[in-house]
Amino acid sequence: MDIGELLAKDGIVLRGGASSKRQALHVVAEAAAQALGVPEAQVLDALMEREALGSTGLGSGVAVPHARIPGLSQVVAVFVRLDTPVAYGSVDDRPVDLMLALFAPPRDGAAHLRALAAVSRAMRSPELREQLRQARTPDAVRALFVRDQQPATAA
Repeated sequence: MDIGELLAKDGIVLRGGASSKRQALHVVAEAAAQALGVPEAQVLDALMEREALGSTGLGSGVAVPHARIPGLSQVVAVFVRLDTPVAYGSVDDRPVDLMLALFAPPRDGAAHLRALAAVSRAMRSPELREQLRQARTPDAVRALFVRDQQPATAA
């Protein structure tokens, strides 16, 4: 699954300001609402409902909040890089500054799970995380995710 293709055109925020997990999720919800054309409150409620089941903080400063949103026809991703990491309740207790959120149609569980697996695999790469932290433009972020999905070639 190509994460670069899942990223919403206007769904990359590189200077998100937040001082708490809830505020960070609000930044994600704001970006997603604009990219998806759905009410921000609906997105935030869905994200908070999912977080109530357990933290989506993967560790190493990364979180993958996700929710099902009625009206979507496919899985869509939104990327937020926070200016300052926030406490998130991650498995390693490290604060989060990289958030790759996924939004899926309510009845498309298989695609949602494939997207979660692809994002988890990609975000385990220390090199990718560092490059995402250094990226200066939304296009640079998108290019990193497209490049990360390319098969390795023999040298």
